[in-house]
Amino acid sequence: MRYGGFWIRVLAAIIDSIILRVVVSPFDIIFGGLGLAGMMAGLPHLPFAILGSGVSLIALFFCSWLYEAFMESSSHQATLGKMIFGLKVTDLNGNRICFARATGRHFAKFLSAMTLCIGYIMVAVTERKQGLHDLLAGTLVRRT
Repeated sequence: MRYGGFWIRVLAAIIDSIILRVVVSPFDIIFGGLGLAGMMAGLPHLPFAILGSGVSLIALFFCSWLYEAFMESSSHQATLGKMIFGLKVTDLNGNRICFARATGRHFAKFLSAMTLCIGYIMVAVTERKQGLHDLLAGTLVRRT
């Protein structure tokens, strides 16, 4: 059994983040322009800029959750970044995970990050290459 190691998962995450930024960039363009539009109309710039940034952050939050949860619970069992490197997310028995488990895994990544990223670094040192989010969700990242 081969597991997805730390660096290959980092590369997959970078690819996924680029994909998400491309998807969310229209929100940045549309709503980020609110600050400029407000300024040109003689209105205070800051409230519109904050609103535009907030909308973009909310879009990124929901898009990243839905992208990861739908892709990892699909028949592909991986995001596009993971697919490029031949990785699949499974439960501990090698089965496809459900949307709820993929959602839990996604939000558990916040805990992995809040622990000074030690939750992610665990991938490099645990026997089955599991991060804190994998341990909490009962998942494995396998190489095919």
